[in-house]
Amino acid sequence: CAEAITVARQAKPEVAILDVRLPDGSGVDLCASLRAQSPDLAVAMLTSFADDHAIVAAADAGARAYLLKEVTSTDIVDSIRKVASGAQLLDDAMVRLARQRISAGDEGLLETLSPQERRIFDLIGNGATNRAIADELFLAEKTVKNYVTNMLAKLGMARRTEAAALAARLVERDKQRFT
Repeated sequence: CAEAITVARQAKPEVAILDVRLPDGSGVDLCASLRAQSPDLAVAMLTSFADDHAIVAAADAGARAYLLKEVTSTDIVDSIRKVASGAQLLDDAMVRLARQRISAGDEGLLETLSPQERRIFDLIGNGATNRAIADELFLAEKTVKNYVTNMLAKLGMARRTEAAALAARLVERDKQRFT
């Protein structure tokens, strides 16, 4: 991280693309340091982790975007261009939902789901596709897609991988509670 600060001081970039987790420190801390040094620097966090705490921390550190590595390279380039031109892609609504999820806790979020949405959530957590869920629950695949869309909206998530990650965290937490 210290080397990145030195390089940024010398190079004076317009945009910095940082991972949330760096080998020698926190990308969020580096974001805050770089922004303190250069307030006009646009920072995009590029990460594999759809983590509410990291989203909130990135926003608090001054990042303009929080991008998951699973997006296409074209989307990443487009997002970087937008951030470079002054756009704020890490919007208040996303951060507010992340804060709500943190304060409500994972289990509290799941209480907003209908019983059918909860079954679908659990199946997504097990890696099931929409087709497999449809077969399991005797539904049309389009119906499952609609349930998934509604479930993600209630959870404040954009992608089913975020729901799968939440399901995995809950399973891991339950394992730790009972061991």
